Amino acid sequence: MQRVCWAFIAGLFLVIPLVAGEPEGLTRYEARLDLLSAVPHVPILQEQMPVAPKKSVGLAAFYSLLLPGMGELYAEGFSSGKYFLIAEGALWLGYAAVEIHGNDLRDGARSYAVAHAGVDGTGKDDDFYVDIGNFMTLEEYNEKRLRDRELERVYDPAAGYSWRWDADASRMTYKDQRIASENMYNNRKFIGIAILVNHVVSAINAARCAIAHNRAQDDALGALQLSSRVMGDATGAHGVAVTIAHSF
Repeated sequence: MQRVCWAFIAGLFLVIPLVAGEPEGLTRYEARLDLLSAVPHVPILQEQMPVAPKKSVGLAAFYSLLLPGMGELYAEGFSSGKYFLIAEGALWLGYAAVEIHGNDLRDGARSYAVAHAGVDGTGKDDDFYVDIGNFMTLEEYNEKRLRDRELERVYDPAAGYSWRWDADASRMTYKDQRIASENMYNNRKFIGIAILVNHVVSAINAARCAIAHNRAQDDALGALQLSSRVMGDATGAHGVAVTIAHSF
């Protein structure tokens, strides 16, 4: 019994080495306890404290580029990522509302042209609807194109490209409606830019969350590390070594 106690005391020692690969100026303090015993035919064992996996910074940024907020969710930073996700939904709802309202204004203007200028809207492109808002009749339009020697822009009345406004006020009303629809469509560009910016900013924030998460993991591991192993091999184990390490 006395021999075992002396072996226990003799086996407890403190090692204070510089750790290779640690940042300059940092040291690791290890306390190692070797419990000597003669335990035959014991397999090699080793235990370490579980380590949570680190988050990939690139993967976090990629997820938020696809859908804002998802990279933060992956990096365990959804408390800030949720605002990007909410903004994404609001921006797309705004885009849809602008699209619907622009379509209503455009269709209303074209229906007005049919009623007040006798326009046949079948197969007509946007340029045609711009032209009818600038001239009272087809004849007036074609004369202007011929004077400017723009023969390729002359409309054929036999092909259904004919119109005559019942009043200049009606033409101006139509023109205002058409311009309003175009302005509404132009607003989609600004919303699209806002959506793109939201994706990029969320990706940057997700990368920041991943870096912060990994740094917190490193700090937790640096505070205390515990491991144990059986000394010797499976056929000749002679003790158990317990290592407690703390990094500063």
